[in-house]
Amino acid sequence: MADDEVSEPTASTRPPVTTDAVTAILQGVLDPELGMSIVDLGMLKGVRVSPGGEVSVTIALTTAGCPLRGQIQSDVVSKVSGLPGVVSVDVEYGELTQEERSALMERARREAQRRAPETRIAPTTRVLAIASGKGGVGKSSVTANLAVALAAQGRRIGVLDADIWGFSIPRLLGVAGRLRAQKNGEGKGLIQPIDVPVPATATADGAADGVVRVVSMGLLLDDEDTALMWRGLILAKALEQFLLDVEWGALDYLLIDMPPGTGDIQMALSRLLPQTEMLVVTTPAKNAQKVAARVADMARRSHMKVLGIIENMTSYVAPDGSVHEIFGSGGGRRLSKLTGADLVGSVPIEPQVASTGDEGRPVVLAAPTSAAALELTRLAADIATNLLPPPEMASCTARIFDLLADH
Repeated sequence: MADDEVSEPTASTRPPVTTDAVTAILQGVLDPELGMSIVDLGMLKGVRVSPGGEVSVTIALTTAGCPLRGQIQSDVVSKVSGLPGVVSVDVEYGELTQEERSALMERARREAQRRAPETRIAPTTRVLAIASGKGGVGKSSVTANLAVALAAQGRRIGVLDADIWGFSIPRLLGVAGRLRAQKNGEGKGLIQPIDVPVPATATADGAADGVVRVVSMGLLLDDEDTALMWRGLILAKALEQFLLDVEWGALDYLLIDMPPGTGDIQMALSRLLPQTEMLVVTTPAKNAQKVAARVADMARRSHMKVLGIIENMTSYVAPDGSVHEIFGSGGGRRLSKLTGADLVGSVPIEPQVASTGDEGRPVVLAAPTSAAALELTRLAADIATNLLPPPEMASCTARIFDLLADH
C-alpha cells in the first residue's frame, strides 16, 4: 500500500461508540412542538450501545399516542446514524409520568418566557386568560365580574378584551369614550387604558377604592355595531399592539377575555405572555364541555397552565326554592375529570347577571348578595389567596420589577 493511501476503517479499527457521544448528538433532536432538545426536556430515558455498534435509544413521550412520535424517531435515527461506528439504531418508547410531564412543561414555560418579546406587562403581573370552547357560555360576564371583584379587594386590575370580533367588555363594565394615545417620557405615543372606578368592599380590610383599566377594540370604533372583517394574522397583530403599545402601568392582575375556540389569538398570547394561566368557562351542557376540552388541550400544547374550570349557569333556583337545571348538569365535573384541572367555581343562573351587565354594572356590584355575585366574589378571593396569588413584593427582584413598571 502506498504511503499516501488511507485504508477504509473496519469494525475492529473504528473508534467505539459511547453513550456520551450518543447523548451529545441527541441534543440536536428537538421536540417539534416545544422547540427544545429532547435531552433538556428529560425525554431521553436511556442509551445502550453494544460492542458491535448497535445503538438502542429509549424516548419517553408525553403520551403514548403522541402524534409527533414518527418525527422524533426519524430525527433520532438520522442523528445517531451519523456517528462513526454506529451500525444500527433502534428507538424504544416509554411514557412520562405525571410528575415528569409537569416538570417538562415547567421547563418549556421557562424557556418560552426567556425567548418572549418584551411587552408592557410587568413580570410580576399575574396574567389570567378567561377562555371557552364556544360562545354564549358567559365567558365575558365572568371576566368582567372577576375583574371588579378583584379590584374591590384592593388589587390593581387590567382587562384586555381580546375577543376582537365579539367584544363586549365595554358594555359589561359601562365604559364610555374612546381610547387615546399619549406620549411618554421617551416621546413614544402609547395607548391609554380607560379607567373604571370600583368601590372597595366592606370585607377588604381597609383597602382603598380600586380601578379596572380597560382596553378593547370596541373602544376604538365609532359604532359598537360595526363588524370587523379581519383575518387571523391581523387579529394576532392587534393583540400584540395591545400588549406592546398600551401604558398599562403596574398591575396585580391582567385578565384577558379570550375569543371562543382555538386559533391565532390563543397562539399569539402563548408567545407574547408565556406566563399566562387559563380559566376555562363551560356550562353544564355536554356539548359545551366537549368543545371546552379542546381549549384546555390547546392551552397545554402552548405551555399554558389550566388554572381551573368554571361551570357557569349551573342551575336556577326559583323563588319557591325549587332547583331547575335548565342547561343540564355535570359539565363542569366532566370537564374537570377530562382535563385534570380542578372545578374552581359554579355560578348559578340569575336574571340579574344579564340585566345588570346590560346596564354596565356587573352583578357583584349591582346585587352583591345574590347567589351568582357571592360565588364570583368567593372565586376572586380564592384566586388572590390560593389559586394565583400575586408574588411576594418583599423580595428585591420583584420590587425592582414593580418599580420599573411604574416608570
